[in-house]
Amino acid sequence: MRAWEEFKKGIFKENPVLILVIGLCPALAVSSSANDGLGMGIASTFVLVMSSLVISILRKLIPSEIRIPIFIIIISTFVTIIDYTMQAYQPELYANLGVFVPLIVVNCLVLGRAEAYAYKNGAWLSFLDALGMGLGFAFTLTLLGTIREIFGNGTLTLFNIEMINFGEGFKSALIMIMPPGAFLTLGFLMALQKKITEK
Repeated sequence: MRAWEEFKKGIFKENPVLILVIGLCPALAVSSSANDGLGMGIASTFVLVMSSLVISILRKLIPSEIRIPIFIIIISTFVTIIDYTMQAYQPELYANLGVFVPLIVVNCLVLGRAEAYAYKNGAWLSFLDALGMGLGFAFTLTLLGTIREIFGNGTLTLFNIEMINFGEGFKSALIMIMPPGAFLTLGFLMALQKKITEK
């Protein structure tokens, strides 16, 4: 069934971070904890799904010569909504993510799916494609943040609830919560995904 294929491809087969290697800036910058990775993933998924849906509905009315500026206006509308919502209801998460929430406007994952898929397909398939890609992005950011937080801090925090704390005796690897740790973790996840795909 095509609808199911469009949905599931973004989660594993065409994962935005691990396979397509797009949206790496927020993936590497805000994934020092599971909570931050999940928050960024949810925000990006919301923007991706809503903008893809609107673009696919309006695609026949959008002149191809000015489609990119129109895409950016639509995307920035939903980024503003998620930006203000997060600022009001999750101020701590908003402070942690910083400038990367407004930068979702120019995230190549969101703009790329608008151009490559939503502008050429109907609303239902565009919704499923965006949802699959968004969930794949959110899952990867959360996994990246989980691994980095456990090895770098000895803790695991999700939804602002501390789920794991290894205590003061835990020998943390400080590099894991620094930028090199993001690159190392991402490299290992890419290798693991490739190994699983080959099998």
